[in-house]
Amino acid sequence: MAAMLKKQKILLLFAHPAQERSEVNIHLYNAAKKVEHVTTVDLYHEYPAHHIDVDKEQQRLREHDVIIFQFPLYWYSTPAILKDWQDLVLEYQFAYGKGGTALKGKIFLCALTAGGSESAYCSGGYNHYTLRELLRPLEQTANFCHMRFIAPFALFGARTAVEEDLLTQHIEDWKKLLNALSEQRLDLEQAAQLTRVNENLDALIQETV
Repeated sequence: MAAMLKKQKILLLFAHPAQERSEVNIHLYNAAKKVEHVTTVDLYHEYPAHHIDVDKEQQRLREHDVIIFQFPLYWYSTPAILKDWQDLVLEYQFAYGKGGTALKGKIFLCALTAGGSESAYCSGGYNHYTLRELLRPLEQTANFCHMRFIAPFALFGARTAVEEDLLTQHIEDWKKLLNALSEQRLDLEQAAQLTRVNENLDALIQETV
């Protein structure tokens, strides 16, 4: 059993350019707001003109132990503001390069939704690649910035999740994951090897004493 450790602070960067049409992400975001030790940031609300405050965002990164990008998968990538955020915030000598160790050892993961079914995301499927393969640029970004990348928390078939009654359990799993990350009870070694962290979530979460 794992002993109780110091609570980790989680920074959740939410990017959804069409929240009025969101059937899953907005509910995950609202649920995260209620979890202790989680700081939630709605990037499109905070930066409607994409004028990102680099100093403010870098300070947020310094103050947190876990960094999460939450977004719907758009054209096999993130919504535009998250790319802008990466380009501006992850500066040389801050996130990488000489003296750029501000993010070293921090945990990074993506929480995302995909409209297609899981069977569409494989070598023989409609999209030809697994979700983990499509996230390779973000995984390499995390590696380059000395962070620990773990498998994404992902929901396939997001367009029909409500009708198929998948949302309630997905939100419960989401809160469970956030709490486990904060309490340092997630097996990070195993979580780094999976395609999706929520495919075997209960087995990844360690008990406390």
